[in-house]
Amino acid sequence: MRVGLTGGVASGKSSVAAILRELGVVVVDADALAREVVAPGTPGLAAVVEVFGPSVLAADGSLDRAALGSVVFADPERRAALEAIVHPLVRARAAELESAAPEGVVVVHDIPLLVETGQADHFDAVLVVDVPTQVQVERAVRDRGWSEDEARSRISAQASRADRLAAATYVIDNTGTHEDLRHRVAEVLGQLRGS
Repeated sequence: MRVGLTGGVASGKSSVAAILRELGVVVVDADALAREVVAPGTPGLAAVVEVFGPSVLAADGSLDRAALGSVVFADPERRAALEAIVHPLVRARAAELESAAPEGVVVVHDIPLLVETGQADHFDAVLVVDVPTQVQVERAVRDRGWSEDEARSRISAQASRADRLAAATYVIDNTGTHEDLRHRVAEVLGQLRGS
């Protein structure tokens, strides 16, 4: 079974992915793949430098994510140009990992921009980790050290909460305790596995 997992910035999607892994699910992490496909020496990094210039490289030749982020989060056209490079590479790598998964296992694709990239209907089910926008802002400021304006800017660059919820097969509320979250994830996994 192919399942998509998404949620807004600071919603707790990574916590859900970790719980799923603990419960025996194969999780394909699009963020990790996005880093992998632009690692030093890759065609992906070469393409990013060709489009954005050498100012997006760190001194060691790796991608300077902060420098690139300051460009793409402020300009939707530049963000689209980056996505046109990275997304196809990530999808190809995710397909490789999925095909290597054991037969009959639930494979969850952890994709932050699942709704934005129109992939919801590519999965048997979509899990959406949900919290109110103000909770996202508070967590991003507290846990990531972002300013409130930076948090709101990144949140507004993603799909709206309503759009994510509209794509959901299952909603995983993450406003409670970690134990509440674990219980809800196990409940949804049981439904996915048909038990």
